[in-house]
Amino acid sequence: MLLGILGVIVAIGILGFVFVNTSPQFGGTPSEESLVKINSSPNYENKAFKNLEHTLQSTGFKLSTIPEFFTSGNGKTPTKELPQKNLSASYFENELNQPRITWFGHSALLIELDDTTIFIDPMLGNVPAPHPLLGSGRFNEKLPITIEELPEIDIVLISHDHYDHLDYESITKLKSKVKQFYVPLGIKAHLTEWGVEGDRIQEFDWWESTNFNDIEFAATPARHFSGRGFTRNNTLWCSWVIKSKNTSMFFSGDSGYGKHFKDIGEQYGPFDFAMMECGQYNEQWSHIHMMPEETIKATIDVRANIMMPIHWGAFKLALHAWNEPVMRASKTASENGIKMLTPKIGEAILINDENYSTTDWWTTIGEI
Repeated sequence: MLLGILGVIVAIGILGFVFVNTSPQFGGTPSEESLVKINSSPNYENKAFKNLEHTLQSTGFKLSTIPEFFTSGNGKTPTKELPQKNLSASYFENELNQPRITWFGHSALLIELDDTTIFIDPMLGNVPAPHPLLGSGRFNEKLPITIEELPEIDIVLISHDHYDHLDYESITKLKSKVKQFYVPLGIKAHLTEWGVEGDRIQEFDWWESTNFNDIEFAATPARHFSGRGFTRNNTLWCSWVIKSKNTSMFFSGDSGYGKHFKDIGEQYGPFDFAMMECGQYNEQWSHIHMMPEETIKATIDVRANIMMPIHWGAFKLALHAWNEPVMRASKTASENGIKMLTPKIGEAILINDENYSTTDWWTTIGEI
């Protein structure tokens, strides 16, 4: 019997090794050109990227919680699909006189700013995993609009290479619509492996920036980690600053709370609007994801006038109730005088509209 069990374990190991090394979902390895920049980065040490402060991926793993990851109980998923505004191609044909942000759930946001279309972390797939059997499905069966109906996209911003932010199928379907991809160091290899031409990809270290259509894009620090397959931290992770003549925005990416938020606020703030990670947290990984109260603290640190919680509302990746993040963040935002917007998926935010408001729609959805 022992030999049989060992045989099964070996077989599973071999299948896993073959899957990781033959499936395109896992991406590619950096070119010599990219390696030169990676090796010269002050954030790269001992063949791995590092955070600005001591950071543990696990801060006290509990074996007793393992079964909970395989259930939907305790409100981890909603009992029905979330309210969603479905869009058509004509939605993007209207002339805008102010910036517009459209949320696709989780951390995927489409921004229209100064005649420039920007898509951040366009994870538009059904499961945030390299295979459908390895993850939980999206809360809503369909997106607000199909990828085929999306407009031409000037810039795609990627924060890091985890599956819930960088999705193989989404990129392969989107790539023909995109002029430029701006990514942290190391991620270019994944995109070129998936058929994106190298001259359409620009890699950034923290605090590096570029301009497109008179809009500044700056890659700024985050407190997180990276990795696909068996690798860890061989690509960088980041947050993003988007700054035009009249509008400034901040996207936190995935991040634990840290000193970098004040640094970003001092260098680039104040911000008109901040899209802040708020969800998929747990005390077992508290260094790499913020608790909702820390989300509001980070919003204050970056000096944002209005904030929107992201990284929730699409997938079950943690053990909390699906709407707990926004409930806790809303309470803390109110206590600190922070204006928080919670649009439905597919609903537009017009950040320069002083009368714009959103409802607490997430309080009316039942829980399992």
